[in-house]
Amino acid sequence: MPATTHRLRIVRRFAALTIAALLAGCATPPKKPSRPREEVRAQLTALIPPSARDRAGWALDITDAFYALDVEPTSSHLCAALAVIEQESGFVADPPVPNLGLIAQEEIDRRAGAHHVPAFAVHAAMAIKSSDGRSYNDRIAAVRTERELSLLFEDLIGRVPLGQTLFADSNPVKTGGPMQASVAIAEAFVRTHPYPYPYDGSIRHEVFSRRGGVYFGIAHLLAYPVSYDRMIYRFADYNAGYYASRNAAFQNAVHLLTQQPLAYDGDLIDYASGNGHTELAVRSLGKRLDMDDGDIHAALAQGEKFDFEKTPLYAKIFALADRAAGTSLPRTMLPQIDLDSPKITRRFTTAMFAESVERRYRACLARATPKN
Repeated sequence: MPATTHRLRIVRRFAALTIAALLAGCATPPKKPSRPREEVRAQLTALIPPSARDRAGWALDITDAFYALDVEPTSSHLCAALAVIEQESGFVADPPVPNLGLIAQEEIDRRAGAHHVPAFAVHAAMAIKSSDGRSYNDRIAAVRTERELSLLFEDLIGRVPLGQTLFADSNPVKTGGPMQASVAIAEAFVRTHPYPYPYDGSIRHEVFSRRGGVYFGIAHLLAYPVSYDRMIYRFADYNAGYYASRNAAFQNAVHLLTQQPLAYDGDLIDYASGNGHTELAVRSLGKRLDMDDGDIHAALAQGEKFDFEKTPLYAKIFALADRAAGTSLPRTMLPQIDLDSPKITRRFTTAMFAESVERRYRACLARATPKN
């Protein structure tokens, strides 16, 4: 199941994007790997926690991902990837999720209610034997990992009419694997970057593997240009969406100028209604910006790209806000998002996620032998 409801929104927002669009207009091309592979593997093996099983295998898959993605494997980048893996899975390729069967059953019941499907019909459908000979009820009761649950939903959608009614072609398991990578973002990525490994034709299946999970996770974390001076903002973006940290700072500047309440969530466009609070607030500044609503919308629509910060809108907002504040406002800040999911049993936010990964990252850097 998805790690957060906010991440679900991110998946919908980015599913149609390609990484080529995200990279358009980057200031400098990504720095390609220059270190010998064996040196990188040796450093990773030393940095991966001793408690991890098959450290050599993890080191190999992570090294291969960096070289396949043309991302320079500096100590900082290696530790960033290791910190996310440790945070998201504790170095377990297909990590178990507590009470996953109950979560899955509640999702089925919720969708049945939304489609006005009576309970007896759901119970009858779930009693049918699945492709492995067990009933769907038995498989749900036994499910432990998101990979197992994803395969169950694939089977249910493909074999049982009720599955099509409740899920259409949309598998509700949206993230998975050792870095909790997004299936939709992975599928978008391979449209412009051929997947470097042999596979069965399903990118979804690869996301749940160690090899594919670290490849797509590292791509999402590091294979796009930013102007950030701290890694913590990449960690926040990993949870909240590309450039969310930059965009949250932009929203802060807009709030200072308009005094309109805004969510610092990094979403500059409301893709559901088309008229989000951030856009409406910026429009109220149209005369001061010397920009009409169409110009403003066009600029905000670049909020998922590096080049948004090169737009006249971005420059004008910060020029006005800096003058009003009497100081230079921050160009990055942690998004303020409360995360909500059946998998989360306590209050958790994007900032808390980023700070937790940052602590792991700093601990890794402290262990790293200077190599570059």
